[in-house]
Parts: sequence; C-alpha cells; structure tokens
Amino acid sequence: MLTNHIGEISALLTAMLWVLSGTAFERAGKRVSSQAVNLMRLIMAVLIMGVYLTIRRGSPIPFDASQKNWLWLSVSGLVGFVLGDFFLFESYVLVGTRLALLIMSLSPILTGILGYLVFGEKLSLLNILGIVLVILGIMLVVLTKNQGEKMKLNIRPRGLVYAILGAVGQSIGLIFSKLGMGDFDPFASTQIRLIAGTFGWIVLFLIFGWFPRLKRFTTDRKALGFTFMGAFFGPFLGVSFALTAMQHTKAAVASAIMSIMPVLILPVNWLLFKEKIENRAILGAVITVIGVVILYL
Repeated sequence: MLTNHIGEISALLTAMLWVLSGTAFERAGKRVSSQAVNLMRLIMAVLIMGVYLTIRRGSPIPFDASQKNWLWLSVSGLVGFVLGDFFLFESYVLVGTRLALLIMSLSPILTGILGYLVFGEKLSLLNILGIVLVILGIMLVVLTKNQGEKMKLNIRPRGLVYAILGAVGQSIGLIFSKLGMGDFDPFASTQIRLIAGTFGWIVLFLIFGWFPRLKRFTTDRKALGFTFMGAFFGPFLGVSFALTAMQHTKAAVASAIMSIMPVLILPVNWLLFKEKIENRAILGAVITVIGVVILYL
C-alpha cells in the first residue's frame, strides 16, 4: 500500500522538513543577512551530502551521472536555488511574507501545466479536485490575520513581479529536476543541483560584493548552528525527498503537497510560540488536509 504512494509520502515529508528548515533559516537570517544564509546553507549542504554519498556510493560527487543528468539538474539548481530563492526572499522584503506565500501557493498550477507540456502528465478529476482544495486551504491560512493584527497587503508592483518570478522559478526548477533526473538516484541528483546552486550564489556575491556579510558567521555561533540545522533538514534531506516525490508521482501532485508548509507551521507556532489559531485558519487547514488525502487516492 505505502509503496504505491512513495511520491506522495516523499512530498509530505518534504513539506515537513521544509517547515523545520524554514524555521531555522528564519532565525539565522535575523542574526545575519539572508544572502549570507543562502550561500552558507548550500555550502554546508554540499559538504553534508558529500559525506553521505561517500558512505553510500563511494564518492562525494556523482561522477556516474550522464551529461543529460548534469545539464538539466545544473540548470534546475541555478533556476531553483539561485533565481527562484533570490526573487522569493526579495519579495518577502517588498510585499511581505503573507502576499509572497499567497502567490507561491499558485505554483502547483504552473507546475501542472509544465508537467503536461513537458512530460504529457494528465491530471485526473480527483487530482484536480485535490490540488484545488490544497490551494484554497493554503489561501485561507495565509490570509487569516493573527490575533490583534490588522490585515494589510502591501501591493508593490516590483514585489509582486518578484513573488511571481519566485513561484515560476520553483516550478521550472522542479520540472528541470524531473527532466534531468530520470531514474537516477535522487540524493546524487540533489548534489548536482546543490553544486550548481552554490556556484550561482558565489557569482551573485561577486557581482553585488556581499562577501563581507559572511564574516558575521565567524562571531555568531548561533547563526551558524541554525544555518547548519536548516541545511540538514532543507537542501540535504528536504530537496532529496522532493526529487524522490517528483520521480514517483505527477509533478503537479508533488508540488501541491510540498506547498502545504503554511498549514504545517500552524501547530508548530501553537506549540512553540503559543500563538492562537484562528477559526478560518483551522478551516483552511482542514480543507488542505482533505485535498492532500484526495491526492493519495
């Protein structure tokens, strides 16, 4: 039974791991710059993955990958880890996390369109219903204001464009991953993406002169620890399970399940930070869960 749903289970694990990594990166980003965290997390993930692949496959770098694997997975790493994340983090600053996440929640739609165009993946009526419910539930959660908070969406054209580019980068990154990976090992495939993403961020650091921002890590051990934690749960485990999901189920289904992070963060905030969960957010969470269950059918 479970083996028939490896893709969906991997996508759910990905969302859970990304909640953990996102929490760690948020704490690290508040202590040092987000750009420094982005580069450092990839460097750490390359090293962690290198140790893992050496133990499991005998080499830290997947030299047995084909030229097709290296080409499309590298492009995927550049589009997803560099361009997509760069625009996403910039949109957080310009329009706020709430609106950026709202736009990002539409990513499964684009992923589904690209999945059909590139792989000929046709969604069943149940697939479509599940994806629609997941997106609707996420929107309800994202648009629910916290207690005592005034609902305000900061509509800035450049920020909206950046958020859209972030969503597009995520979708295209997933599609290129699926295209480049084929039946190749997901963890080894992730290492190729990580290497390409690391080089891409180094180029950005050279262009914008951001290297001095890395010095904060030498004096802030907590930031370094949070970044390591995020790298382990995010780029190392999370992305590897994301590729496993893409390998075993339809791109749109995997993308929809992986996008439920705003819902999964609700119990975390309730348990750790004692934040009250509003009724509309609970309704959104229930709708999202129903959508995910339908995607397992």
